Amino acid sequence: MLDVYIAFLIDTIAGDPYWFPHPVRLIGKYISAFEHLTRKIVSSPRTLKIFGILLTLTTVLLSYFTVHYAVILFKTINIWLYHFFNIFILYTCLAAKCLAYEALKIYKVLKTGDIQKSRKMLSYIVSRDTQELDESQITRATVETVAENTSDGVIAPLFYMILGGAPLALAYKAINTLDSMVGYKNEKYESFGWASARLDDITNFIPARLTAISMIASAVFLGMDYKKSWKIFKRDNQNHKSPNSGCPEAAAAGALGIQLGGTNMYFGKPVEKPTIGDNERLLDKEDIIGTIKLMYGASVIVILTFTLIYFLWEKLI
Repeated sequence: MLDVYIAFLIDTIAGDPYWFPHPVRLIGKYISAFEHLTRKIVSSPRTLKIFGILLTLTTVLLSYFTVHYAVILFKTINIWLYHFFNIFILYTCLAAKCLAYEALKIYKVLKTGDIQKSRKMLSYIVSRDTQELDESQITRATVETVAENTSDGVIAPLFYMILGGAPLALAYKAINTLDSMVGYKNEKYESFGWASARLDDITNFIPARLTAISMIASAVFLGMDYKKSWKIFKRDNQNHKSPNSGCPEAAAAGALGIQLGGTNMYFGKPVEKPTIGDNERLLDKEDIIGTIKLMYGASVIVILTFTLIYFLWEKLI
């Protein structure tokens, strides 16, 4: 557990510098190379699906066993080298500081009133069209991104690293990377990305709900509306195209007293989505700060909860 604490602390302080040699970048290169080679030799949907399954299996297994055997090797060489490597891998699986940093950049520009620049900065972290968004819509997109990625980028990695250490944490990041690169539900990736998308849905089922519950709990300590957070989570957690992403978004929407979801523009076409939360007021840029607080609050609660479970388990055995 100590390595997890240190990794979380490093991520909270240092984040993920752009120049940093992140393991996920290597995973991404492998996925790109595999897809490029596959599309050169196969084209039928059925064959693409088979190769997509193969991509998913090889990416996850390579990520897991590379770290697994590296950990064993370093442990036999030197215990401090083992802890250094272990903490390094755990740290690279977390994205709290990076997520907060990107959201805060948008928040700070919104405070200056420069809507055009805010739209441009938002376009770096979302796939929807941003050219025509007003301040409230920019805020909504930022809040949705932070809330959703609190699960994918923070709570889920914490959940898997506590369960299975660095190897399982990186295996989860591999699944997450697969989904972000090939897990789209469109004509190009419907077959090839099928396995990656399904596996991502499965592995995020528990973490997404854990994130929502932790956000609700953190709302208590942050002085937010925890009762409304619980109500909206129960009511609207499936008002999303993803079976998991609606959970943290619903908890955040209820805690902040805002409405998320609704119609967005993608590549010039409107895409209708269900709403999450009650439309009590327009979103304000300060809601970005509130969502970041919920993210860190949920992270601390998850770590403390698993620490308590760990020590109780140790006493029992």
